[in-house]
Amino acid sequence: MKNDATQFLPLSAAVLHILLSLAGEERHGYGIMQEVARQSQGRYKLGPGTLYDNLQRLLDQGIVSEAPRVSHEPWVSDKDDARRRYYKLTPLGRRVLGSEVERLEQIVCEAKVHLRLVRPVEGL
Repeated sequence: MKNDATQFLPLSAAVLHILLSLAGEERHGYGIMQEVARQSQGRYKLGPGTLYDNLQRLLDQGIVSEAPRVSHEPWVSDKDDARRRYYKLTPLGRRVLGSEVERLEQIVCEAKVHLRLVRPVEGL
C-alpha cells in the first residue's frame, strides 16, 4: 500500500531529525538546521547538503511538502520571504514519524530488559 508508513522505516538519523524539527511547525532550511541542533543539544549537526538532499527525497515521497509563506513581520520584506522555501509534514509524514517513534520505543524497551538481565561480573 502506497500510504503505509512502515514502508519508509527505519529512518536514517538525518531524516528522523528533519521530521522531528517539522513536527511542531513549518520551517525553512536554515530553521530546520537550527531546530535539529537545538533538539539534539548540539550533538547532531545537519549540513546543507545532507538537509537538502533528504528534503528533496522526502518531497518526492510525499512525506514533506512545501508550505508557501508570506511574512507579516515588518522587518521581513516580501522579496526575502518569497525566496525562502518552507517545509511541513504531510499527513503521511506524521504517520511515518509516529511509526518510527513507536519502533524506537520498542527497541529501547528491549534494550532495558537486556541491560537488567546482564549483571556486571565482580572482580573484573
